[in-house]
Amino acid sequence: MSQSIPVLSLADFLDRTPAQRDQFVAAIGQALKTIGFFALEDHGIDPELIAAAYASAAAVFSLPPATKARYEDLRLHGQRGFTAFGREHAKDYPYPDLKEFWHIGRSRTTPANLWPQEVPSFAPVMLELFEALDRCATHLLTACEQFLGLPPTTLSTMTTNGPTLLRVIHYPPIPPDAHPASLRAAPHEDINLITLLGEATAPGLELQRVDGTWQAIAAIPGQIIVDTGDMLQNLTNGLFKSTTHRVTNPTGDRDQRFSLPFFVHPRPEVDLTPLPECVARSGNHPRYPSLSAATYLQQRLQEIGLA
Repeated sequence: MSQSIPVLSLADFLDRTPAQRDQFVAAIGQALKTIGFFALEDHGIDPELIAAAYASAAAVFSLPPATKARYEDLRLHGQRGFTAFGREHAKDYPYPDLKEFWHIGRSRTTPANLWPQEVPSFAPVMLELFEALDRCATHLLTACEQFLGLPPTTLSTMTTNGPTLLRVIHYPPIPPDAHPASLRAAPHEDINLITLLGEATAPGLELQRVDGTWQAIAAIPGQIIVDTGDMLQNLTNGLFKSTTHRVTNPTGDRDQRFSLPFFVHPRPEVDLTPLPECVARSGNHPRYPSLSAATYLQQRLQEIGLA
């Protein structure tokens, strides 16, 4: 199976020659400038860990609806624990997404994580996966800094102790009463800095090309799909592109799908005003607003129905 987007190896950035490191930096920058997506290999995340995460996720989402509902606290606006099927919708899209999910934040932070007591394996495996993805994200943001010519740690330290989220998603079989216009995930852009999408269990992810057509992204074992979020687009004054994407419905009415997106967020107080270095490289005119990460996130939570 071939991939339709650029494929990069993190080993080229971490373990190879200075020339290979420079090639990786150039490749990540070019991918995020042109289409906002790339696939990452040799990322150091154990495939057995991903398999264990999906196994525990399947056990959690197989729990009775009443049991799962005990872990949904609406006061948290979906930031921790369970979010029921059909509660979230894409920005400016009237129909709910055909999914349910569980949000996991950093350990020992507020609000505290909510863990299903019925599946004791869920907490340890998801926290281990969270830490592995967090390390990977730091490397990628460091490479982005180098491509943009920013001072070291400009981007990579923005996320230290930030509200990054691991979202464990279950797309169940499409219910017979679903609205014909509902999708597993309607067209949207991610709000955060970057997203690392752990290999999904089935295809369905598509990105929107400039001409409005849709391009399928293959679900290939061993690859993590990475994309730019709106916050990074704002910071880079549009040098890095936040691309519209969606998850389509399956052809079979009994098909289900799991995925593990990791939404990398800056701390709430981080200023998202376009960086001067990026403004200078994009016409010397700020094209995006000045606001904090907290304000940006609250606006989006309201737009997608979680706040």
